[in-house]
Amino acid sequence: MTVMESAPVTAPAKPRNCAGLRGGPRRPDGQDRYTISEVVGLTGLSAHTLRWYERIGLMPHVDRTHTGQRRFTNRDLDWLDLVGKLRLTGMPVADMVRYAELVREGPATFTARERLLTAHREDVRQRIAELRDTLDVLDYKIDLYADARRASERELEHG
Repeated sequence: MTVMESAPVTAPAKPRNCAGLRGGPRRPDGQDRYTISEVVGLTGLSAHTLRWYERIGLMPHVDRTHTGQRRFTNRDLDWLDLVGKLRLTGMPVADMVRYAELVREGPATFTARERLLTAHREDVRQRIAELRDTLDVLDYKIDLYADARRASERELEHG
């Protein structure tokens, strides 16, 4: 079945949180405050990227200690998980920032958030269809070369 064909509609599996199931390192039990270096280790993002996310408004307000050090929470890590998934789907940074702004504005923006994500989902589906077509071409070429190689090997054996 291709992406374009229809399938029975079933409810999607519900992720543990808005970011989905986490695949990265397990967070320490009972901990809800992380330094930037700990977040780097947990997310794989660089400190530069985390600071940039904060600067462009992609990260919500990050708490700071009295000395000015950032202190991230589990909620921040969940948000970063979601941002990583959006990046993986190819969502433009400007759309991610707009989504973050809408989230900060509260429940009145549910419709706008839904529209933004729905439009992006259609882009993702189109890219998946294009990738499936490309994969079909690769499979065809691989099969073609494998058949040619086997025929060549048979000729050498019976040569």
